[in-house]
Amino acid sequence: MDLYQQLGIARGASEAEIKKAYRSLAKQLHPDRNKDNPKAAERFAKVTQAYEILSDKDKRARYDRGEIDEDGNPRMPFGAGFGGGGGRSSYPGGGGGTGGFEGFPGGFSADPADLSDLFEGLFGGGGARRSGGGFGRRSAPPPKGADVAYRLKVPFLDAAALKPQRVTLSGGKTIDLKLPKGVEDGTKIRLSGQGQQGPGGMGDAIVSIEVAPHPFFAREGNDIRLTLPITLKEAVLGAKVKAPTPDGPVMLTVPKGATSGKVLRLKAKGFTDKAGKRGDMKVMLSVDLPADDAALRTFAESWDGGGNPRKALGV
Repeated sequence: MDLYQQLGIARGASEAEIKKAYRSLAKQLHPDRNKDNPKAAERFAKVTQAYEILSDKDKRARYDRGEIDEDGNPRMPFGAGFGGGGGRSSYPGGGGGTGGFEGFPGGFSADPADLSDLFEGLFGGGGARRSGGGFGRRSAPPPKGADVAYRLKVPFLDAAALKPQRVTLSGGKTIDLKLPKGVEDGTKIRLSGQGQQGPGGMGDAIVSIEVAPHPFFAREGNDIRLTLPITLKEAVLGAKVKAPTPDGPVMLTVPKGATSGKVLRLKAKGFTDKAGKRGDMKVMLSVDLPADDAALRTFAESWDGGGNPRKALGV
């Protein structure tokens, strides 16, 4: 049978008709449903091979033109490779003369192993070939099912701490997904065997990660930046203040005379890179002045210190 007959369709069948016929046959013939029927498994392999060629536009066109056979191998035109006389036969047992096979002038110009398609055409070896014997290549394995894409929004602090995320797949199965080192927006995680069912097994699930923004933390590479408000008194006299981090609050020492814009660094409080090294957290101090404080206003009116903080700007 040719490939169209294998699938039970006409030569002018559409792509949709090809796919529909294959799915129907694959469901009937799948080895998992025919464990005690080896003929069904052989038929399944032939049907899958037919679908692989006919579902590919280029391969189908080449097959329709007779350029490739039912296994997708190039056909050797009849007469190709035969010399015009005087050549020595390279076929084993062909002798050293000019005859080659009886009835053919000249002889073979190629190794006989390269003439497998011709041998099959002459001696009916096609069935043995498709079942794995004889000359030529074995049939391609049946394709796996389609991959399924998911998008997972991960909280900022969970991504920084590599906290496992619970994911519910389309079939209802729930799994705990371990975030990889170096996770960032666009990171893709492949879950083997969690896709759609196919003739050759299950496809995969592909999870794309999106790290959600945070109200006061910002990512800079593998570092995290935080703007931390402090009072004027804490800035002038120095103090120990509580600061948030992805791992929980810590006590931070504000030096005496601190000004807005001063950056303090907390080691290993950032994101983890692919090598396992964790970035830092940069804490930028911001002196917060109350909008209406009578005592502070009285102090400022009587204070003549401070100089010119804009002198370095030339003004």
